[in-house]
Amino acid sequence: MATEAPQRTRVAAAERRRTIERAAGRLFAERGYSGTRLDDIAAAAGVTKPIVYRHFDSKKSLYLALLERHRSDLGGFLPAPAGLEAAGGAEDLMRAILDEWLDYVRENSHAWVMLFRDHSGDAEIQAFRLRVSDRAREVFVSFIAAQPGAPVPAEQVEPTAEQLRSGLAGLALWWIDNPRVPKDVVLEVAARTSAAALGIRSASPSPG
Repeated sequence: MATEAPQRTRVAAAERRRTIERAAGRLFAERGYSGTRLDDIAAAAGVTKPIVYRHFDSKKSLYLALLERHRSDLGGFLPAPAGLEAAGGAEDLMRAILDEWLDYVRENSHAWVMLFRDHSGDAEIQAFRLRVSDRAREVFVSFIAAQPGAPVPAEQVEPTAEQLRSGLAGLALWWIDNPRVPKDVVLEVAARTSAAALGIRSASPSPG
């Protein structure tokens, strides 16, 4: 019984931190970095400002923590190169990846707005946004280069990765602005454009 109380305390602290992060992400997306105050975040999270300071040193550290979480999540959507051969057909694999990615977009819409629409913040914040985009491109480069049969020529791998990164980011932002559009519609667009970029031919018979 004696060990349960510290464990409950740790769980409660982790849950409170996530509550603060969710509230902060929503406000940063709505108001931008410069337009959001720690007092607003604390009120939205249902905590006091000193509680926010227990988890984050400043508004800036909270903002950067949200961007870092997004950067860390990026590699989780794509299988390791060693798993590509066993993953089944390229078209099915790509569709499964995009399906999961769209769920992530829906749950973390603040990340795209913070990255691509919020232009406030100092030089460190601006540089961190660029590093997140760089990381997304790196993930795509690794995925493309590891495709069986190398459908994309080596000299085209990095620009293809950038096309995918920027195109999918734009699609994510569009869906955030148009949330009534069904996910299946957005998935079809993402799958069709990504397949074209990756040189993946559909296994479905063409009409007629």
